[in-house]
Amino acid sequence: MSVEIERKFLVVNDDYKRMATANHRIVQGYLSTDPLATVRVRVLDSHAFVTIKSKTVGCTRGEWEYPVPVADAEEMLALCRAKIEKTRWIAPFDGHTWEVDEFGGRLDGLVIAEIELPSEDAPFAVPPFAGREVTGDPQYYNSNLARQ
Repeated sequence: MSVEIERKFLVVNDDYKRMATANHRIVQGYLSTDPLATVRVRVLDSHAFVTIKSKTVGCTRGEWEYPVPVADAEEMLALCRAKIEKTRWIAPFDGHTWEVDEFGGRLDGLVIAEIELPSEDAPFAVPPFAGREVTGDPQYYNSNLARQ
């Protein structure tokens, strides 16, 4: 099992765009939004994945991700009632990679920054674009945002 340790922050300005080294278009849908085990299908640019995530405890959860053909992912997305679209900006800061998601559609205007860490107590500096921390707040789980 792979483990994801992630912290999330609301974004307060667009400095991340200036700092970004890349950006990606993402469409993702949820085949299951059960908090005990979410099942997501994602198309990221020209690649696709199915991901299963276990319940979040603190800022840690199990994660299993598998590549799938884009055509299969698009067929699975058609089955999903809960979907989101976003642009992900990759912004290095102080030795870490921050992923900043600009949501589109009905979530237009919502921007969330995430950092994945090697351990829950790993030190990191908060970049100038990151505001209030929302780690562990179910309101900001992508699976819940997709259902809104």
